[in-house]
Amino acid sequence: MSVHMKIKKNDLVLVIAGNDRGKRGKVLKVFPDKKRIVVEGVHFIKKHQKPTQTRQQGGIVTREGVIHVSNVMLLDPKSGAPTRVGRKVLTGGEKAVRVRFAKASNEMIHDER
Repeated sequence: MSVHMKIKKNDLVLVIAGNDRGKRGKVLKVFPDKKRIVVEGVHFIKKHQKPTQTRQQGGIVTREGVIHVSNVMLLDPKSGAPTRVGRKVLTGGEKAVRVRFAKASNEMIHDER
């Protein structure tokens, strides 16, 4: 089952809930089926890893963990303030294009892929 999320990879977000409240970061990974995301520099976890052929040194590795998408807000591309996300369909060319926009400033959010 495909779940639609308004937060995408490479978006700049602000954490609004949890221990990392107030931190800003870029979305590194998105898991739409679980409604969770990985944000750069937020929610560090420690993972115990065995030595492998690619990683000769085993031990405890610190990396970003997943957080629920409801705990973040997208940052407005115009003002840098947190904003809600809307969607609209632009019909100007040969086919209709679906875009995201910041509800605070009505500015379009460009997908950087």
